[in-house]
Amino acid sequence: MASKKVIVVFGATGRQGGSVARAILGSKDFSVRALTRDVTRPAALALRDLGAEVVKCNLNDQESVKEALKGAYGAFLVTTYWEDFNKEKEVQQGKIVADASKQLGLKHVVYSGLENVKKLTSGKLEVPHFDGKGEVEEYFWNLGVPMTSVRIPAYFENFLNFFKPVKASDGNYYNLSLPMKDIPMDGISVADIGPAVASILRSPDEFVGKAVGLSAEALTIQQYADILSKTLGKVVKDSKITPEAFEKLGFPGAKEIADMMRFYHTKPDRDVKLTHRLNPNVKSFSQFILENKEAFKDL
Repeated sequence: MASKKVIVVFGATGRQGGSVARAILGSKDFSVRALTRDVTRPAALALRDLGAEVVKCNLNDQESVKEALKGAYGAFLVTTYWEDFNKEKEVQQGKIVADASKQLGLKHVVYSGLENVKKLTSGKLEVPHFDGKGEVEEYFWNLGVPMTSVRIPAYFENFLNFFKPVKASDGNYYNLSLPMKDIPMDGISVADIGPAVASILRSPDEFVGKAVGLSAEALTIQQYADILSKTLGKVVKDSKITPEAFEKLGFPGAKEIADMMRFYHTKPDRDVKLTHRLNPNVKSFSQFILENKEAFKDL
């Protein structure tokens, strides 16, 4: 174990961090230092049982972060916007890790980043959970930290809850209400992110200083609907909702999601071919839905 390079995984009990931690734990090259706010959580104990070193860390505290990174070769960082809907807090967390990584001389940080949409569109679109990550990407690179930004597309898991089909008013079919027009939307299962990140960590010469857009496949909303129909035995259709109608739905973040979809209309760089090279076992949407069919039994 001592000869393995230590990779510090932030948010190791969350979805992305957990996927990365588990993928790296199967590696001959690396050992995992899994960071969490609560080391007694079942997810933390499970990682310990798999061989991870589980360490308590507060991402808002510079000294806590610095202590957690000591002696490490590299790190995987995912920051959280949705917990507080607070972009400034997310940016601050990213900067704390960037500063500590620079001071301690980490050799490779993989950051779960995204584009700064507000900057790219000169303020026409505002997607805070993208924009903050874009700021952090820039900060890492300006500091000179050897960093790869991994830009994640929509989770297939969102179709089990937030994107779940809703029964139409006449009750004869179900609607998928995502304002994408007929433009394909990239997606991936969060479980498939970890193996891709592990591949990136094993190839620093190829990936340091780059942004890597991941995607298992890109499908139109109607194609997503067709797969759901075929697998579930229910009629699912693209509702053809517009971004303008979507943002008026009134739930927290509706305007932000509408702007995110408008940004997706510009086809940001997500590389299906590279993703399949990084993780040859990446699941298609069809495989994912088949494996998660039970989640739709209440339809």
